[in-house]
Amino acid sequence: MRWEELDREHCSLARTLSVVGDRWTLLVLRECFLRIRRFEEFEQRLGIARHVLADRLKKLTEAGVLEKIPYQERPRREEYRLTEKGLALYPALLALLDWGDEYMSGKKGPPLLRRHKACGHVAHAVPTCSECGEPLDARAMTAEPGPGAPAGFVVPQRPSKSAVDK
Repeated sequence: MRWEELDREHCSLARTLSVVGDRWTLLVLRECFLRIRRFEEFEQRLGIARHVLADRLKKLTEAGVLEKIPYQERPRREEYRLTEKGLALYPALLALLDWGDEYMSGKKGPPLLRRHKACGHVAHAVPTCSECGEPLDARAMTAEPGPGAPAGFVVPQRPSKSAVDK
């Protein structure tokens, strides 16, 4: 599998990674969710090279994750805003942030807390089954070919003692 061909894979994760699967893109998205919108603000906050930032913003815009909105006409200046497609990435980023808070933040704890406006509590990603509400856990899941699977696609069988089972 070649990196530049991920968007043609028969795998939703591979296709997603073709858009958001590098560290700079994820950090740009983090900043978007912190309401950073202007090129210079991204550049300053991330310490990213201009050409790399321009490339990531272009890719996210072309993928429909961000849209450019003019905020000044003379000279024309635009800012980047999350689209509905972009906003839908929040649960995925929140899950990554929670993982980082748990396993990478060190003894002092997480560097940033996310507070739910409606109830006022610090919130965490809690993946649950869309049908029964039970917590999702890798050990409680199976996989099967879906309607978009190529003909003859077979889901690998689970070995008797995998790392996931431990």
